Amino acid sequence: MSPDEPISREDVAGIAEYARIALTEDELDEMCAYLRDAVALLEPIRHYDLKGVEPTFHPIDGMTNVVREDVVVAGLSLEEALANAGATRGRSFRVPAILGDGGAA
Repeated sequence: MSPDEPISREDVAGIAEYARIALTEDELDEMCAYLRDAVALLEPIRHYDLKGVEPTFHPIDGMTNVVREDVVVAGLSLEEALANAGATRGRSFRVPAILGDGGAA
């Protein structure tokens, strides 16, 4: 598909399949129209004179991720951590099962 070709139903169906999204025929038509409108909104960008403009990977050159040094603090003892638990099993919190038949954890 080139930038001058409209987005086809096959294009949208392929994208939906890749993303594992099931679309009905009506949803496929609706999404096709939506994506065509979205691409049409970007049409003015195609007319910018970009000769001599180097591609960039980030609009702010030289930007780095700044993070603080790790801070090490004393944690709770096992007894303190489990002190207010509703139920425990050995060294762990005991919680109701959320999968399966709801049997005991």
